[in-house]
Amino acid sequence: MINALVITTTGINCDLELAEAFRLAGAMPTSIHLNELLEHPDRIDDFDLIGLPGGFSYGDAVAAGRIAAQLMRSGLYGALRRAVDRGVPMIAPCNGFQVAVQVGLLPDPAVSDEPPVPSVALVDNTSARFIDRWVRFNVPSNTVCVWTSKLQLNTDSAIIPIAHGEGRFVPSSQEHLKQLASDGCIAMRYEPEDNPNGSADDVAGICDPSGLVFGLMPHPERYTRWTQHPSWTRLGESATTGDPPGLQMFRNAVSWVQSRREAACSNTV
Repeated sequence: MINALVITTTGINCDLELAEAFRLAGAMPTSIHLNELLEHPDRIDDFDLIGLPGGFSYGDAVAAGRIAAQLMRSGLYGALRRAVDRGVPMIAPCNGFQVAVQVGLLPDPAVSDEPPVPSVALVDNTSARFIDRWVRFNVPSNTVCVWTSKLQLNTDSAIIPIAHGEGRFVPSSQEHLKQLASDGCIAMRYEPEDNPNGSADDVAGICDPSGLVFGLMPHPERYTRWTQHPSWTRLGESATTGDPPGLQMFRNAVSWVQSRREAACSNTV
């Protein structure tokens, strides 16, 4: 059985959807409160997949994701980095993305147990408004992200829901942005005419250089069934062949874990 950890805390409200997405993809989800993990960081070692769900952790009282991120930086960063080292795919939608970049998991975890200074940010939408709608997206051909690199998309299915007020992706510099693109760390982009928040280079999600840690402002866990598509009653049969993009992302990660297990078993024979 492939075990998936969903880290919950005060204000998180997308943990059940994230757990369901893992379950539909073939993993066994377990939700554990952040406080419990801070007391027992080694519990992270029991899991093959990790999810940082969306919502409004601690009410975004200081800034979006800031409180949860500081708790994780001080008490969980080492355990999370070691999980990446042993090949654990992680997904961080919306508030989870805001947390992941402030923890230091994205765009590139440090080699040591000391978390790096964040080099990207997710700031207020250019509209200065909370935006809740579906947007069109695409996946760069050179991405190394294990969650998105094998997505099968068509014109009708390549949309995804968003719901955020602070989702504008800002890199430390244009050179840094170019490097992320060159390294295949841009995991997905909004279509240029459908960029909802003013993100630089239309970035909707990034991954770390290993391709394992995936942060994105959209909510793939809300697009695991075709009936969740806003125009599902008008989609033709050809458009709904296979899984929706959101579920594909989770299946990709589960398949990646399964492949590593099979390879490890082969090497021991």
